[in-house]
Parts: sequence; C-alpha cells; structure tokens
Amino acid sequence: MSFDEEWFWLINGWAGQSSVLDWLMFQCSQESNLLIPGILAIAYWGWTKWGEAKIAAPSFGLLIGLSDLIGGQLKNLIARPRPCQIFSQVHEMVGCGGSFSMPSNHAVNSSTAIAFLVTLYPSLGWVGFPLMVLIGTSRVYLGAHFVTDVLVGWGIGLLLGCGAAYFLKTKVFYQKKES
Repeated sequence: MSFDEEWFWLINGWAGQSSVLDWLMFQCSQESNLLIPGILAIAYWGWTKWGEAKIAAPSFGLLIGLSDLIGGQLKNLIARPRPCQIFSQVHEMVGCGGSFSMPSNHAVNSSTAIAFLVTLYPSLGWVGFPLMVLIGTSRVYLGAHFVTDVLVGWGIGLLLGCGAAYFLKTKVFYQKKES
C-alpha cells in the first residue's frame, strides 16, 4: 500500500465514528458556509480600507475564479480517479463526485483565498491556515480525495494567492503610497 493510500485510510477511517466530527467535516466542505462570512469580511474591508479594497476585492474574486478554472483543467489533464471510484470500502459522506480527483479544488480555492489574504494581512494567519487545513482534511475524511490531491491543491493555491497578493503589495499598493 502506498503512502497516499495509507494516509487516506487513516483519515477516512474516522468517518462515521463521531457524529460531531462528521458534522464538522461536512460543514468544512460546504463552500456556501463561507459565503456570508466572506461577504461580511469584504464589506468590512471596504469600510475600513476602501483604497485597498476597491482594487484587492475584485482581484480576489477574479483570482478565486482563476484558481477554480486551473484546478478543473488540471483534474481533466491528470485524470486521476477518486478514491471512491477505486475502492469499495470508502466511507463516502458526500457522494463520489463527477470529476477526477487531483487536485482537490476545495484545497486549491481555499488555499488561494487564504494565501492571498494572509499575504496582505499576516495577522489573519492564525485563523486562515487552520481553516485551510480543516477544509483540506475534510475532503479526505469525507472520502472525496487522496491526501496528495489536497497537498497538490494547497501548493497550487499558495503559489497563486501569494503571487497575486505580492504583486498587489509591491506593484500597486506601494506605488499608490508613493504618489
């Protein structure tokens, strides 16, 4: 058994053992649960730092769309089957999914968003990175992805998010302060 399979079975083996943990992991995997807090955070951002938010918030939205597109295209290119498509004993808690497994788009998108925000505002790291880990782990726990699907997703997202935020910090916001 490979490293990836061993870690998958270790994490997915917890599924169904605790209704509280099952609920938490399911909630961590629902994109809609981040919608209201995200809208409120962007509204607050606009209220407190309008100069940054009017540029960074639309950039953030475009970046998430781009990260989702890149993740989806890579899934089709890599064409790795999901664990539930390979193994019969998977604790499937959200269905098997219709697309391929690598990378996990949940991991790509969440790490893109978190890396972008933490690069701009490092003090958010204490909440952002644990949330990123919870979201990624939930995908394995729920039986939707292998661990490497999540790790690759995190890597892609961290590169996209940090890169875009760094560009804004050094090329856009820095120049505005000079003016």
